[in-house]
Amino acid sequence: MEGAHGANGNMGGTQEDYQVEIAVVEVMHKVVSPPPRSSLDKIKVRLKETFFPDDPFRHFKGQPPKKKWILGAQYLFPILGWAPTYNLSLFKSDVVSGLTIATLAIPQGISYAQLANLPPIIGLYSSFVPPLVYSILGSSRDLAVGPVSIASLIMGSMLRQAANPKTDPYLFLQLAFTSTFFAGIVQASLGIFRLGFIIDFLSKATLTGFMAGAAIIVSLQQLKSMLGIVHFTKQMGLVPVMSSVFHKTDEWSWQTILMGICFLAMLLLARHVEGVAVGRTFASLKDYKVDGNKEMMAIGLMNIVGSCTSCYVTTGAFSRSAVNHQAGCKTALSNIVMSMTVMFTLLFLMPLFVYTPNVVLGAIIIAAVIGLIDVPAAYYLWKMDKIDFIVCLCAFLGVLFVSVQDGLAIAVGISIFRILLQTTRPNIVILGNITGTDIYRNLQHYNDARRVPGFLILAVEAPINFTNTTYLNERITRCIEEEEDVEDNEAGLRFVILDLSAVSTIDTSGVSFLVDLKKSMEKHGLELVLINPMGEVMEKLQRANGVHNFYGVDSLYLTIGEAIISLSALQKESA
Repeated sequence: MEGAHGANGNMGGTQEDYQVEIAVVEVMHKVVSPPPRSSLDKIKVRLKETFFPDDPFRHFKGQPPKKKWILGAQYLFPILGWAPTYNLSLFKSDVVSGLTIATLAIPQGISYAQLANLPPIIGLYSSFVPPLVYSILGSSRDLAVGPVSIASLIMGSMLRQAANPKTDPYLFLQLAFTSTFFAGIVQASLGIFRLGFIIDFLSKATLTGFMAGAAIIVSLQQLKSMLGIVHFTKQMGLVPVMSSVFHKTDEWSWQTILMGICFLAMLLLARHVEGVAVGRTFASLKDYKVDGNKEMMAIGLMNIVGSCTSCYVTTGAFSRSAVNHQAGCKTALSNIVMSMTVMFTLLFLMPLFVYTPNVVLGAIIIAAVIGLIDVPAAYYLWKMDKIDFIVCLCAFLGVLFVSVQDGLAIAVGISIFRILLQTTRPNIVILGNITGTDIYRNLQHYNDARRVPGFLILAVEAPINFTNTTYLNERITRCIEEEEDVEDNEAGLRFVILDLSAVSTIDTSGVSFLVDLKKSMEKHGLELVLINPMGEVMEKLQRANGVHNFYGVDSLYLTIGEAIISLSALQKESA
């Protein structure tokens, strides 16, 4: 859709309702072939861009062997990168931040373990061992690891389908540790094999809806503790939980309710220095780069080790990490300080937590998850993209009314379906000339764009492959029929111009489609002209041309403007 280069002057053609002025092009630019590369080189480039887009090993280039060994060790164990230059000033900052996040980690660890139907001490174990492992393997200096509410909820709800934590607690514990082990295997494998891009299928819309729904489910589960109900439903859906709440009003305790409301209000008020910290962290975390695949390896190995030391699944908690950053952490040593604080609690302070009221633990959980309900993000999705909002809403409603895992599966399925729809139904637009220029734009978008008599100009805005060739053929055929039905088109349709500037790739089916399309048009007295095929597309068209000889000199142009000038001149000569 780009204009021709080196244009000067205009020429006009006048017909009823058609006034098109096209810049005269003195020099025609040839469409050149991409530089030749072997198939092996192409495969190497494609694999590199797929699995190593950030080129993590670029620092190894040109380094002596000894330096490469040092860099390799630092890559596998990031602690070797900052430990040799560690000093007292950094230690002071890390101690303060470590103690700060420990004050969050201890009550949250106990509460989240309860959410996962596990003994409270398991939550503290999970705040002790995994941070030690992450401090050695993790590359983020701000991330504070430990149990998180959503993972605890999902684990608890899924394992409860296989075992009852009250009647068979030993089996339930075994299942929790085993699932943690395999979760670590999967995470580490994704990182080792550079498959972190798979996580990209969890779009922002999906996560926004899922997290909000899960936060509400988590909060509703705490009504048992907040209201003092003894006999509470084991189901997690919105309807059964609310039914259980209102059918057990005789078990409500006003003392428990009053204590819960007061403690929750105090936590929510305190949770407001944290909201500021989270906002500031977004900007601050951009000062250094974190390798997502490397982080996945670290968290995976952390869970593998944790599963062998009586810990359940852990990961990085954003709110805790934001507080860690705001408290002034400088390195991952803050995780070690937090871990040591939790160990001290396990050894000497555990008896103090035995009599912690359930209502307090419930209030802690509600205060922790309430921030996951991101109403501004949902409103932004509604304003920007209604389909994304529908994905968000499906995730939200699926979690509330079906189940946590099914709600997530529904949202991911809708997201993938949308991607497939965009692939199989690519956008095709009809272009027109903006009067007095050699610029061609969408006729439906630009009011001053005009059709060029005798030409149908189409732009394909997606890769062409086996999933969309049938649709493209039907869509282009329909465009031709509609163009021929235009009453004012006195000149009659002669040329169909296909702008391939936005077509990044094409497969064998796509090439065959173009070959068949050109043959089909020739039978109907039309000529297919291709504009600006890019790299891989041009290369495959040349190979196909060597076999089918389906395009000539007048079938391939660099710009639309050059094509129209050249073809108009040839048409006049033949006339």
